[in-house]
Amino acid sequence: MTASGSRNRIDPLDRTSILSDPMVHRLALLLAVLAVLAPPASAAERRVPQGWLGVTVDGPVSPYKPGEWDRMARTGVETVRVELRWNDIQPYSREHVPPEERERFHDLDGVPTDFSRFDAIVAAASGRRIAVLPVVHLAPSWLTLNPHDPASPPSDPASLGRFFSQLVRRYGPDGSLWQERPQLPRVPIRTWQVWNEPNLAGYWAEQPFAPSYVAALRAAAGSVRAADPGATIVLAGLPGKSWVALRKVYDAGGRGLFDAVAVHPYTRRPRNVLRIIRYVRRAMRANGDGSLPIWVTELSWPASRRNASDPIGIGVTELGQAARLHAALRILAAARERLGIGRVLWYTWLSKEDGDSVFDWSGLRRVRDGRRVAAPAMRVFRRWARKLEGCRKAPGDAARCA
Repeated sequence: MTASGSRNRIDPLDRTSILSDPMVHRLALLLAVLAVLAPPASAAERRVPQGWLGVTVDGPVSPYKPGEWDRMARTGVETVRVELRWNDIQPYSREHVPPEERERFHDLDGVPTDFSRFDAIVAAASGRRIAVLPVVHLAPSWLTLNPHDPASPPSDPASLGRFFSQLVRRYGPDGSLWQERPQLPRVPIRTWQVWNEPNLAGYWAEQPFAPSYVAALRAAAGSVRAADPGATIVLAGLPGKSWVALRKVYDAGGRGLFDAVAVHPYTRRPRNVLRIIRYVRRAMRANGDGSLPIWVTELSWPASRRNASDPIGIGVTELGQAARLHAALRILAAARERLGIGRVLWYTWLSKEDGDSVFDWSGLRRVRDGRRVAAPAMRVFRRWARKLEGCRKAPGDAARCA
């Protein structure tokens, strides 16, 4: 998960270029998009569990400005997946806090800690009854095996366990945040994702990743379950040949340490998203985890064909992005119960079209020439939210899918 810098990935199922689509296929995509963007039908009954459909929130979304958060609620976003950088919250040991920064930290179990920015994110989401899925990763340099590598894993898995315990004490059902701010709607965090894409060296420098990642996962899971037995522990999102990476997690002793498997099925064709999920489900059944859900914690086709280099091979046009989102949600919603698909989260809500990464063109909304604009895919997302969620306003909720 990143909005700055491309990822060294390829489609695990199809390596041909997206530019090979024939004209007739492009026409079919256009017709599909026009049908999707027709005026929505009246709200129907809910078809998916609360929180099933959501987005990643990163990049230029500010927790201190309400506009984007209000728009998310109106669009039907029910879960936001948010990067929680451990190295931002506890960047220094007690002995090494710069004098000019001491005021922003408070002592938490002997560690200088600053929760303020993540507090603001949780407050923005809870005020609109949107669930937060934190993806906790990036250890502080003073707690890593290699302080010079930001992707270095923790030197001691117990340190990650302590951090998760602190997070639950802050944001869980009895969290100190709710006690300090009684005016906030109490929407405690009950889902925790342990790291991001550790099968890539850019996020977990120690490769092969599985033995050290599973050790860290064990510490995190133990701490979360001790502090909140009802919480859901989500495995790190696995890109590429995710089913192969998952088998390595099982081989390293990972079974029983998570309550949901997460995948990042970056692929050219929407139907291949379902193929990847089937492969992952097969690996889960082979290891006795057939009853656990699969969460798609990143799904995207950046509209970057004409705007950025695309080493990943998934860049499309604006209409292509909208059409693929429509096709993917149709397929995933239809297979939700059969394949146990627990959540689907688009990457990303808002991106800025000015970088070297294809993902800078992945947002449902974009910052373009200093203005914020809605992509055609946003209307597709809103229409599917209306269809799947019913978009009924519960007492105390913000208006949704207006």
